[in-house]
Parts: sequence; structure tokens; C-alpha cells
Amino acid sequence: MSQIILFTIITLVAIGATAAIILYFVAQKFKVFEDPRIDQVEEALPAANCGGCGFPGCHNFAETLVKTESWDDLFCPVGGNETMAKVASVLGREAIEQAPRVAVVRCNGGPEFRPRTNVYNGTPNCAVIHSLYTGEGGCPHGCLGEGDCVAACNFDAIHMDAVTELPVVIDDKCTACGACVEACPRDIIELRKKNKKDRKIFVSCINEEKGGVAKKHCSVACIGCAKCFKVCPHEAITMENNLAFIDSDKCKLCRKCVVVCPTNAILELNFPPRKPAKEEAVEAEIK
Repeated sequence: MSQIILFTIITLVAIGATAAIILYFVAQKFKVFEDPRIDQVEEALPAANCGGCGFPGCHNFAETLVKTESWDDLFCPVGGNETMAKVASVLGREAIEQAPRVAVVRCNGGPEFRPRTNVYNGTPNCAVIHSLYTGEGGCPHGCLGEGDCVAACNFDAIHMDAVTELPVVIDDKCTACGACVEACPRDIIELRKKNKKDRKIFVSCINEEKGGVAKKHCSVACIGCAKCFKVCPHEAITMENNLAFIDSDKCKLCRKCVVVCPTNAILELNFPPRKPAKEEAVEAEIK
């Protein structure tokens, strides 16, 4: 009996050793070499794995940074220029600096500005509502208010305002990862240039309907009058499909467009209060 047990043990050990040897040679045969710099670059990244760079995770982004010659379209929005400088140092390359970005909600159609024509009583999800109908208001482009953008943010940088029923971005927390942009089925959230003191000027409307129809749906909608386009001295405003758009890279924050907008569709945020005399002077200049 003891001989049978011993023989069994020896046989199992032999089979295990043979299998190990075979697996070793197979592993060596199909071994995939990975550049050790990939791990070094990944350590320099913020490990957010948010996808803001356009890749599934930091490891994939690190691999691309190591293997790609041109970094023109490669940038880590979470880490910013500081992180890209660290990566460049690891690889002995020169990083291209980019202006910091921040998410901006281009809709100001809260309950006080738009009529509520019905009450939705289904799944609380913007993507679902968008696929079904225009929403509780008549505007087919406005915010649906169910917070898909909030759920998508990994940095607690956006929340829903209980009064306006619109998302609000916390600039200090926003990393410009773009998750909220991707999550919004109406495309009302945009990444724009981040200015000093978080000052912003933008058209808070994406409704491309003609003026009268757009204003019927929302009193602060852009009506495509082009007054802002005519007064801008920096060619930062374009008109397309009955809608004005302000290029944040060209805008010099002069605020002339804000004064002439007849529907208050252009917002100016984080600026000091205007002086009445200056505002009147701008209006006189336009006339």
C-alpha cells in the first residue's frame, strides 16, 4: 500500500515538473516585451483612469506616449501641463503646453425662463428622455435636468441646482476630463479655456431654431440677431444656424457682446459689477 502511495506521489511530481517546464518554454516563446518606460510614465500620470485623454486608462495612455513620435493630440487634462512636463522629463522629450480647460454648461433655461408643458414620470435619465421626446419644456436642445453629467463625474465637480434644475460646475474641482461632455445627450456641456479668476463669457444656449420659435421655448434663448457678432472687436464670435458662438481662445473678455444681447443669452461670470456709465457708453457707441 505504501509503495502505491509513493508511486502516485512521484508520478504527480513528475507530471507537475514536466508541465512547468513546458509552460516555461511556451511563455518564453510567446513572451511580449514591454518597454520599461511605460511603467515609469504611468507612475507620473495621476492614475485617474478617467478617459479624458481619449484612452481607456492611464496605462494605455502611457503606452501611446512612449510609442508615438508626435504628441500634438496627446494631453492629460487631469494632470495638466505639470504632469505632461514630468512625462516629457522621463522620456527626454519636450512637452507642448496647453491652456487649461473647464467644463461650461451652455444652457440657462431654468423654470423661470421656460414654460413647462408637461411632467415626465419615467426613468430619471437624460439619455432615456432624449430618446423619447423633447422633455418637459418645449426646447428640443435644452438641459433635461436628470443629472447624467453628475453621475459621470469622478471628481465631484458638478451638481444639480435645486432652483434652476440645471447642472453647476465647480471650477476648482473640474479637471476637464470630458466625462460630463460625453454623458450629456444634448451636447450642452463644452470644455472652454479657463481664464484668470475663472472669468467666462459664453452664449448659454445651443438652440438652432429661428428667433421667434427659440424665444417662445425659452425667454433667454439666442435668437440669432447677430448683434454680438457685429460688436465684437476680436472676431471671436461666429454665427451659424441661427446661433451665436464665442470662441474662448479668441475672446478677450471685453464684455461688449454681453451688453447688446437682447435676450441675455450671453453670460458673464465672475466679473466685478459693471459701472453704469461704462455700460451706457458702450450702448451709445453701438448706436
